Amino acid sequence: MFAQSGYGLRLDWGTEGLAALSGDCRVLVVVDVLSFSTRVDLLLAEGRRVRPVRWAEPDPPPGDAVPLRSPNGATLSAQASATGAHVLTACLRNAAAVARAVAQLAGEAPIGIVAGGERWGVDLAARPGAEGPLRPCAEDHLGAGAVVAALLDLGAGDASPEASLAALTFRAAGERIGALVAECVSGRELRAHGERHVVKHAGAVGVSAVVPVLGGDGVYRHG
Repeated sequence: MFAQSGYGLRLDWGTEGLAALSGDCRVLVVVDVLSFSTRVDLLLAEGRRVRPVRWAEPDPPPGDAVPLRSPNGATLSAQASATGAHVLTACLRNAAAVARAVAQLAGEAPIGIVAGGERWGVDLAARPGAEGPLRPCAEDHLGAGAVVAALLDLGAGDASPEASLAALTFRAAGERIGALVAECVSGRELRAHGERHVVKHAGAVGVSAVVPVLGGDGVYRHG
């Protein structure tokens, strides 16, 4: 029941949502618009590779990939890598490109979109590690909706009510998406920490062809 069985396109939130979807879904798409997924898109566009680092992990393993720590997208990516599914990450910038790759990877199997959400109690200025319960957020609902909408346009499957609602929200937001991302709680928090440029990039829709695919070595590369 909680796996949204019977639907080809499914959406849930955070670690618990990932656990619910991972049993059936051949492909998992992690969405953390502010800011992990957006940063991955930007770094891969520069020709870099990215290693997601769990929020509580003390030190990233050595290597030439850029270590990127976050309590949501990076942590979920690391957790998803252990499920055996194909793992990608998407943001508003590359949702359509990621959807095309996902549709090919999934075939007839269900697709799981995991909205990262935010965590109560996380202080961006403090040492990583502390985190509280999940806070669903506007930007990841829009980002997940962008992926679902693109998959529906491709005829990749029928969407669960949870996935359908996100797609409807994304379509209804239209030209206001940039402003919504900038003025949501997460956008205001990042701007207050001097990350205005990341917020601006995060609100751009469909401007990137980068497809971040997580390899068996735990590193995101452009697929």
